[in-house]
Amino acid sequence: MKNAVTKLKKPVSTTKIAGVDDRKLDQLVEVFKSAADRSRLLILMILAEEGETHVSAICEMLGQSQPAVSHHLTQLRNAGLVTYRRDGKFNHYMLDSSLVADLFAAFFPGSDTTQQRVSFGELEVAFKAK
Repeated sequence: MKNAVTKLKKPVSTTKIAGVDDRKLDQLVEVFKSAADRSRLLILMILAEEGETHVSAICEMLGQSQPAVSHHLTQLRNAGLVTYRRDGKFNHYMLDSSLVADLFAAFFPGSDTTQQRVSFGELEVAFKAK
């Protein structure tokens, strides 16, 4: 009888699996982690709808404290999903789609770049790069 214990194989490189390097894969993981939180996803939706928005307006819309919203915005900024403009002592946040556009182009090279949409079966993600 053969040995029931199988040897683990060396993992295949990311480049062979997805055609991208580990850095790009890690960036995409951070994007999905950041968007997986309900509050952060709502913030992204607010910024998509409203455009540049002051932190206090986001707090009011979410019914959350300024420290909580600032924490979420920092997470989103670290993931490369939002950027901000400083006006005196106030920060105004906006979506930053350049990283997402680059990642989608790397991971989904066959996507329609003129429409900037990627389909996952019934789910379709649309974005516009600046």
